[in-house]
Amino acid sequence: MALTRFSLAFLLALSPALVMASIPTVQEASQAFRQGNKTAALDKVNAFLAANPKDAQGRFLKGLILTDMNRYPEAIKVFSGLTDDYPELPEPYNNLAVLYAAQADYERAKQSLEMAIRTHPSYATAHENLGDIYAKMASRAYDKALQLDQGNVSALTKLALIKDLFSPAPRAQDTAPKGVGKAAKEGVAAKQPQLAQETSVPVEPPRPQEATAGVDVKPEVPPVAAAVAAAADDKPKTVTKPGANAKTELEKTVRAWAEAWSARDADAYLAFYGNGFKTPGNDRAAWENQRRERVTRPQHIKVAVEQLRVRMSGDELARVTFRQRYESNLLRSANSKTLTLAWEGDAWKIVDER
Repeated sequence: MALTRFSLAFLLALSPALVMASIPTVQEASQAFRQGNKTAALDKVNAFLAANPKDAQGRFLKGLILTDMNRYPEAIKVFSGLTDDYPELPEPYNNLAVLYAAQADYERAKQSLEMAIRTHPSYATAHENLGDIYAKMASRAYDKALQLDQGNVSALTKLALIKDLFSPAPRAQDTAPKGVGKAAKEGVAAKQPQLAQETSVPVEPPRPQEATAGVDVKPEVPPVAAAVAAAADDKPKTVTKPGANAKTELEKTVRAWAEAWSARDADAYLAFYGNGFKTPGNDRAAWENQRRERVTRPQHIKVAVEQLRVRMSGDELARVTFRQRYESNLLRSANSKTLTLAWEGDAWKIVDER
C-alpha cells in the first residue's frame, strides 16, 4: 500500500511536466499545415491555444487553416478577434477582406482593407487587394448599367477591360490558402502607421550686438573691406558624392538596416531613414514612436534579406527590391519589399518603403 501511495504521488508530481510536454507548438501545427494535413494542424493549434488563448501567432495560424478548409465564418471570427485585440496590425484586416471578398461582400472587404492601410500605409498587399476590390465593384456597376441599357457600348467596353485586368485566379502571397486571395502571412510584429513631425528648426538670423557701457566698441568694418574678407573666407565646401561602387554600398546599407531591425536597435534602425522619407500625415515624431514600438515590442526578431536587386536612377537615387523573411516570437512571414534610397549628405538613406 505504501508503494502504491508513493507511485501515485510520484506520478502526480510529474503530471504538470507531462501535460506541458504533450502540448503541441505552433511550429508543429504550422508544419502539419504546410504538409497538407489540415485536420492534424487544426487539432494541434487548438491544443496549443487551449493553453495559450491570447497567442497571436497561434490564432493567426488557426485563421489560415480554417480558411483553407473553407470554414469561412469561423475564420472570420478568428481574424475579427485579432483585429479587436491587435488593432494596430494590418494582416488580420487584410485576411478579413479576402474572406469577405470570397463571399462577394465587397463593401466589407473594402472597409477592412482601408483599415489595414490606415494602420500600415506601406502595406503593399492591402493596396493591391484594394485595387482588385475596386475593380470588382466597378465590374458590378457596369454589369448593372448593361442590365438597364443593353445598348450601352461604353459600359460594355469598360466592363470587358476590367474583367481582363481583374485576374480570375486569386493571387496568393506565399503559401496563402488557395482561392482566398492574398492571405497575409506577414509578421504580426509588422505594425502600423506613423505620422511624422518636422524636425528641422528654423535658424534665427543673428541679432545686432548692443554696445555695453564701459566696453570699447570696435569701429564698424567698411562694407567694401567686409565684402573682401567674406570672399576670402568663402572657400568651396567639400561635397561628398556616392562612391564608384554605389550598388555595393546600397546592398550593404539595406543589409545593415535589416541587422539593426534584427537587433531590435530602434535608434540604429531609424537612422537609416532620411529626412526626405515620406511619413503619413507629415508627422515624423509619431511615425518614429510607432516604429520604435514595432522594433522593440517582440522579444526577438530575425530579418533576412534575399534575392536583393539594385536599380539606379541617376547617381544619387536607387530602388532596391528583395525578398524579406521576418521571424519573431509572434509570427513568421515572407514577402517582397521595395526600398527607395537617396544620397543624403554622406550616406544612402531610405526615402520610401513599400
